[in-house]
Amino acid sequence: MVVNISLPNTSYDITIDKLQKLNFDTKVVIVTNPTISELHLDYLMSKINAKDLSVVTIPDGEQYKNMETIESILEHCFEHKLNRSSLLIAFGGGVIGDMTGFCASIYQRGIDFIQIPTTLLSQVDASVGGKTGINNKFGKNLVGAFHQPQAVYIDPSFLTTLPKREFGAGVAEVIKMAVCFNKEFFEWLEANDLNDDANIQVAIQKSVETKAWVVSQDEKEKGLRAALNYGHTFGHVVENETKYEKYLHGEAVGIGMVMANNVSVKLGLMSKDEASRVKALLERYDIPVSYDVKDVEDFYEHFFLDKKSLDNKIKFILPVGIGDCKITDEVPKDIVLQVLLKESASTRKGI
Repeated sequence: MVVNISLPNTSYDITIDKLQKLNFDTKVVIVTNPTISELHLDYLMSKINAKDLSVVTIPDGEQYKNMETIESILEHCFEHKLNRSSLLIAFGGGVIGDMTGFCASIYQRGIDFIQIPTTLLSQVDASVGGKTGINNKFGKNLVGAFHQPQAVYIDPSFLTTLPKREFGAGVAEVIKMAVCFNKEFFEWLEANDLNDDANIQVAIQKSVETKAWVVSQDEKEKGLRAALNYGHTFGHVVENETKYEKYLHGEAVGIGMVMANNVSVKLGLMSKDEASRVKALLERYDIPVSYDVKDVEDFYEHFFLDKKSLDNKIKFILPVGIGDCKITDEVPKDIVLQVLLKESASTRKGI
């Protein structure tokens, strides 16, 4: 199946199917990590015909999503004399996709790249929409660019080697899409097991269609697209506090979704039953749903480093029931602190 994204300056296809032969009349560099390289690189290499094909392997993990790693990718590109008609291929999860896209956006002021995502999280979300970037000590993805890929190739067969935790991290992003935009999809998720091959393909398709619809309306995240950050405002702080080592990105998003839901319940936007249903669906796939907030004031101050914050106001994405959401910077601080304090207390009590 093919989903198309049409934007003011470009359009591209997202193909969900077994990977077919790819032919390029230019120099191509594949960016990957040791884990994916060992599992799938030979398969990918057998699918590519190019004028010149090389591979750069970077360390595996969110903690390596930094400028030092970007420099190593760029160095490889310069050593192999890539030019403006050359191409990068992001072959891995969201970290690989973000860094490859960022390198493509800045190498000789911009070259093409394609996404071949291998994790569920990157297949349903990160590979689509052109967000690229790296982390620094101040927070997540604070350095980057919008740089759309030329194409995205989603081959669900890569998921057969995915560890359980990585699978759950991707499911969190699927649930995010449903809670924000599609009540029927959420109810379908409640009724179906995503460990089934046919069901996960349906979930990938529905998630990609949702992401494509949102991005086509708001490429640069001036409005609607910000809703896709549901769970991320809280989740990014969790990742930063734990130095990107304790939780996978999707796991932190799951924690953040529960926190955001608790804010919505306090504001009367979501019922306790609806919040419990979301939490139960996350728990079904062993996605973390709680976090020990050690210093609520410090946690709160971290919000102001988020890209979504503006003019000293924090932008929250809050679910309105299941299937809708709102973007607001009018959440009283005391409400947020109450949620953080409850989170801290319940975690320490083992609730």
